[in-house]
Amino acid sequence: MRAAGFNTASFSSAEEFLAADHDASAGCLVLDVNMPGLGGVGLQQILIERKCTLPIIFLTGEGDIGMGVHAMKVGAADFLTKPVDQEVLFGAVRAAIEKNRRTRIDHAALNEIEQRLSTLTPREREVLSLVVSGQLNKQIASTIGTVEKTVKVHRARVMAKMKVDSFADLVRMADRAGIESGPVESP
Repeated sequence: MRAAGFNTASFSSAEEFLAADHDASAGCLVLDVNMPGLGGVGLQQILIERKCTLPIIFLTGEGDIGMGVHAMKVGAADFLTKPVDQEVLFGAVRAAIEKNRRTRIDHAALNEIEQRLSTLTPREREVLSLVVSGQLNKQIASTIGTVEKTVKVHRARVMAKMKVDSFADLVRMADRAGIESGPVESP
């Protein structure tokens, strides 16, 4: 792996890997199904519970189809059997590293959105929910019991705090963050 240009770190067991802090690590894991102690599948389960985003490639001489299917269903990036062609392994590692890179970018973008959302007041959050549901300012004012002018002020603050220039951008950002839209009233 090193000769192919990959930076590597080796661990003697799953427990040794878990003892180190890998939450911010970039890359992927190449695991055997049968390792001393916990084993590869057990490590995969713990990493899933910890919401670890490192893709896992299983490389094993003792795996079967059922084990491979299970590993893939719960998120393994690949399941290779020994002996494996070097280029197949390197291709799987490159693909897993790229997957991890995209995941890290996506998480960073979502964290940025969540940071912006945290600056909203409860009323601004409520207005955001109603705005992205498609309600007009007049409808929102009626729903929250205020006047249209106040809704316009809240809406402008939401746009500024969320750092968006258009309604479409606001809707995309809210959707990405999983913001549920408020009730839609008929006009």
